[in-house]
Amino acid sequence: AIIDDVSAVDYCWRIVLGCGAIPGIAALYFRLTIPETPRYTMDVEYDVNKATSDITNYLQKTDTKDENEEPGNHVDVPKASWSDFISYFGKWKNGKVLLGTSMSWFALDIAFYGIGLNNGIILSAIGYADTHEADLNLRAYNSLKNMAVGNIIITIMGTVPGYWVTVALVDKWGRKPIQIMGFAVLTVLFIVMGAAFNPLKEHSIPAFITLFTLLQVF
Repeated sequence: AIIDDVSAVDYCWRIVLGCGAIPGIAALYFRLTIPETPRYTMDVEYDVNKATSDITNYLQKTDTKDENEEPGNHVDVPKASWSDFISYFGKWKNGKVLLGTSMSWFALDIAFYGIGLNNGIILSAIGYADTHEADLNLRAYNSLKNMAVGNIIITIMGTVPGYWVTVALVDKWGRKPIQIMGFAVLTVLFIVMGAAFNPLKEHSIPAFITLFTLLQVF
């Protein structure tokens, strides 16, 4: 169908953006209404009696004890400070965990968004690149439709299988081994794809797409 006005596209992305806020609002509602954990009650609210009552109720799976039956026993627990942070993570056995976690996430972001820079090449190769119709309305509609369908295909090719393979195997293999395996394979694939980027793009698009898909999987 041909849209009557390119401005309708503007309405579409605003509607899509607004619909995306609905799950966030629902999550916010449940977060504001869910009972706090005993750990939070003790460490932040300093209410030991309420935390003890919550733990007892959870373990007994009953609600026989009202959390308001006893007055709160508030204790003066010192708040965490930057000096506490430095003192704790200044020790290598603790700091290495924070460093390793943050650097792994940093490296993952570089890989993930770096792969995404090639989406245009893949969309063009599979026939879902921008269109060149003379009619501006038709061009806007078809361009957005092609990008939407093309990105769905790209996601189904690599990202979705990668997620579900991990879901199925992470408890069997372990989180550390599967992460090391992922980084190791990505290292090899990035070296191959980086070294042969132009030849692959110019002479072997199927191989380029295969490597691109494997990058998304891992």
